[in-house]
Amino acid sequence: MRVPLSWLKEYVAITISAEVLAERLTLAGLEVGTIEYIGVPRGEVPAGINVPPSDHLVWTDKIVLGAIREVKPHPNADKLVLAMVDYGAAQIEQVVTGAPNLYPYRDQGLIDPPLFTALALEGAEVFDGHAETPTRMILKEKALRGIPNRAMVCSAKELGLNDEHDGIILIEDPGLPPGTPFVDVLGDVIFDIELTPNVARAYSILGVAREVAALTGVPLREPSYSVTATGTPIAGQVSVEIRDATLNPRFTLSLIRDITLMPSPAWMQRRLLAVGERPINNIVDITNYVMIETGQPLHAFDFDVLLRRAGGQPPQLVTRPAAAGETLTTLDGQPHTLDTFNELVTDSTGILSLAGVMGGDKGKILPTTRHVLLEAASWNYINIRKTMFTLKLSTEAGLRFSRGVHPEQTIRALNRAAQLMHDFGGGVISQDIIDNYPAPAPAITVDLPLAQVQRVIGVPIAAEEAAAILTRLQFGVTREGETLHVTAPDHRTDISAGQVGIADLCEEIARVYGYDRLPNTLIDDLTPAQYRNDNLDREETTRDLLATLGLHEVISYRLTTPAAEARLNAPNLPPSIPDAADYVTLANPISLERSAMRRTLNNGLLELVAANQNHSISQRLFEIGPIFLPKAGEALPDEPRHLAIVLAGARTTAAWPDGANGDKQQPSLDFYDLKGIAEALFDGLHVAGITFRATQASAFHPGRCAVIEHAGQMFGLIGEIHPQVRARYGLAQPVFALELNLDRLLSWVTTDFRVAPIPTQPAVYQDIALIVAETTPAADVQRVIETAGGDLLYAARLFDVYSGDPIPAGRKSLAYALTYQAPDRTLTDREVARVQQQIVKAAEKELGAALRS
Repeated sequence: MRVPLSWLKEYVAITISAEVLAERLTLAGLEVGTIEYIGVPRGEVPAGINVPPSDHLVWTDKIVLGAIREVKPHPNADKLVLAMVDYGAAQIEQVVTGAPNLYPYRDQGLIDPPLFTALALEGAEVFDGHAETPTRMILKEKALRGIPNRAMVCSAKELGLNDEHDGIILIEDPGLPPGTPFVDVLGDVIFDIELTPNVARAYSILGVAREVAALTGVPLREPSYSVTATGTPIAGQVSVEIRDATLNPRFTLSLIRDITLMPSPAWMQRRLLAVGERPINNIVDITNYVMIETGQPLHAFDFDVLLRRAGGQPPQLVTRPAAAGETLTTLDGQPHTLDTFNELVTDSTGILSLAGVMGGDKGKILPTTRHVLLEAASWNYINIRKTMFTLKLSTEAGLRFSRGVHPEQTIRALNRAAQLMHDFGGGVISQDIIDNYPAPAPAITVDLPLAQVQRVIGVPIAAEEAAAILTRLQFGVTREGETLHVTAPDHRTDISAGQVGIADLCEEIARVYGYDRLPNTLIDDLTPAQYRNDNLDREETTRDLLATLGLHEVISYRLTTPAAEARLNAPNLPPSIPDAADYVTLANPISLERSAMRRTLNNGLLELVAANQNHSISQRLFEIGPIFLPKAGEALPDEPRHLAIVLAGARTTAAWPDGANGDKQQPSLDFYDLKGIAEALFDGLHVAGITFRATQASAFHPGRCAVIEHAGQMFGLIGEIHPQVRARYGLAQPVFALELNLDRLLSWVTTDFRVAPIPTQPAVYQDIALIVAETTPAADVQRVIETAGGDLLYAARLFDVYSGDPIPAGRKSLAYALTYQAPDRTLTDREVARVQQQIVKAAEKELGAALRS
């Protein structure tokens, strides 16, 4: 939010420099992101605060306030005039100018009251108004069409205010004498404060002024909320019905008749422009001005239009949720189909506005408007936030309501705006107002123990100082012994009752006292007892093992959409979107792409592989995190931890040749790289008995997928992603993925595992080739060999698979390198032969295998 210091000074005296104030505000939680200087010299800007790059022009004492007393025609040029400018000197300064907005004053004699403008004297530095790019120049005396000229009345462009150069600056009487440095008239410093949602109290100039008053100890000067109400009573002219007080706690109206539509005062237009609002007319400008001033948004209706819509009867406004399928065209001309939670302001004919966000195109202020029905209401901030998100509407009013505006603010803003419409539009304000307040906001009171303040903040703060800080923040404070009884002011919606309120008040005291004044101290308390977390330790061990195996950990979004995960559906079919009931969905998602909790890790990892495939020749990624599975009849979902791994790209880098001939062709990662990583992980965790069994599964290539099992219990899938599924993610190369239930895997980890000494006896090496059915898994053959080999079989490694002549059709040959070794002796040939024979017989019996000669 942009905050001009000139506007801020209307409510609080600024006793410190702008730069120091910016630092104080930032330390107190109102972060000043940038400082913009208009005409004033730039001070030393604190670290962390930016100054936008600009050709900053400082208005020196040679640029002063001038009062134009008379405008005469130029004797030698029709497009030039002579402005007689009083700037406090002994003599009037004659200035030659071509400003078109001075032409109407030629030959009118003395101008009373005078026209006030900026006068640049000889030696002043200004911008060249005729140059396309900012070009500085120093004023020197020069004759213009025969008339000596040593000064200049300035346009906005020549002072660096904006690009306006069609005429000179003309301002209303500033109440300052001619010759006053112009920097004291229109010079300004603008803070751009980056307000977070928890400081809704500061979404206004007055809100920031309250903070400044509290931080500097200077009294706050609030604007006047009194009204000159001389019109007919409003009762009987309009009525209000609130159908849901939880969405609309308060609705107030004032009627201002006989307003003359005109431009708003120049000072108001300048302030609106300074904060980024475009002036329109006095009615609209006043509603915007009061919103920015007080933080309470307003809405103005053309009362005559409402009367016509009501058939000449007193209009009745109704606030209610939208019906299914209702539509509204908002003031920006955009049509919207409404949801049933959208709150509306309606009348007997239809919808007038989207409550708290934007008005509709019915009942808006028109060039013919004479009577204004002014609304100030309070709305449920969560509902407003949800409405803005779903309809993709962002407005200044909605921004404030979505952060929370206290219902007690409505009357003040209503009266303030009505009086301004009286002052600057000639409107007659009706006696009394309509105030429908079915859900009054309770006063928040907190009992604050002084000992708790010191415990939380960490420094002793005297009761008087704590009470003074809260009082400066407009809290009501009374003391009873060592307890402060505190009542939150009615503009604060962020203070809670009870224990949370104690923490809120301690924060208020600390930030005004000054976080920078809090000393750095060590914890002066007993640290809690430390307990071993085996589950977390095992998870960290898993991370360490995977990192050692060359994988990089990533963290992907836990939020996704069913449509995004539908890309993992079976190939050859369109990715049908799952039922939303199968997902844990968010009632108020931050974006349409993050509306549901994930049910798999693979979707997020494949998205990352797709995003990085043009930046890396090899990707080896893993993620550990929960998935979210809804449980029927229960409020909370099941959240098992999963582990997912993906491999894609080259196995080695281009700098390392591969192959017997030094071929630099990059071999790609494949299924066995991933399977080897999984086996190394299981070995590192000392979980034995894990097997892989071929299967077919959605998203995976048929024939290149396996389930991972332990004691017959499936807990994971591993395989190559199907090419059609890859294409849905835009992946150009093969990708291999694994996902398993990490909770189950870690439940099988034990600290008790067998460790064997390094063998000291020589080993005996034998090869064996067994002919088995083509469909027999090599894992079954491995299991039979290891079981039959007993204690003397140290290792068995498959090194060859062969089918074809002379192997019979439908069968294959599996060749294993066997290592025999005893811990206490050298094995004899007879012992080895006996074990080898046991292996052959077991394979024949269990697998129908035959020894290949």
